[in-house]
Amino acid sequence: MAPELKLAIRLQELDTRIEELRREIVALPRHVAEIEKALENHIRKVEADRAALQANQRDRRHLELEVQSEEQRLARLKDQSMQAKTNEQLWAFQHEIQYVENRIRQLEDRILDLMAESERLEQNLKAAEAALAEERKQVEQEKQRAREQSERDRKLLEELSRERQQIVGSLPPALYKAYERIRKLRKGSAVAEVVDGRCTACHVVLRLQFFQDLRRGEQVMFCESCGRILYYNPPESFEEMDPDETSPARRMPAGP
Repeated sequence: MAPELKLAIRLQELDTRIEELRREIVALPRHVAEIEKALENHIRKVEADRAALQANQRDRRHLELEVQSEEQRLARLKDQSMQAKTNEQLWAFQHEIQYVENRIRQLEDRILDLMAESERLEQNLKAAEAALAEERKQVEQEKQRAREQSERDRKLLEELSRERQQIVGSLPPALYKAYERIRKLRKGSAVAEVVDGRCTACHVVLRLQFFQDLRRGEQVMFCESCGRILYYNPPESFEEMDPDETSPARRMPAGP
């Protein structure tokens, strides 16, 4: 295989890996932002649960004070009713006493409802706080892994970039110019392997004479269909070879 072709193949490997690393480096902060956003949503949910419990407790305290006030009022009414001088006055006191007693029962029923609700809210809050604590721990671990991975990616990116510069400096300028032009045109894919007589990028079958010249590896050759730089890796053993490729009678359809 021509030395410059080996360099082009390695350059394609480097560019593919460099692009992967760049995407990963960009994606890691986004991933961290997503898990932090999810954590913030859960924090707000826990805060809402805590606020609901506090509101429940405030309502209960308010109702308990109102019950005390009504009980004091009831005691005064009962004392006053003992001093009633007429039936009309006694009936008025009894009517008001009944109203206050009903009011106290309503308040106490509401307090019981709030107590039952408070028990449920406390259980939910306790479970939510435990889950949040575990999530905080997981988020910190994930952020640390992301930082470490990002640092590894950046170091590897620097190493590969240095190797790329060395290869670019060793490539014939015309070949490098062609490589960059093809890579831009073909969305990063400038080099393709030939397998079973086909370009693995565009899947077009090569002309027989073209394929034979490519197998000799004496020069850099470009796919007549997609324009990519082609290379051929011969099988490592005879058993791996395609019988059609070893036969002089092998027939291949012409390329476009």
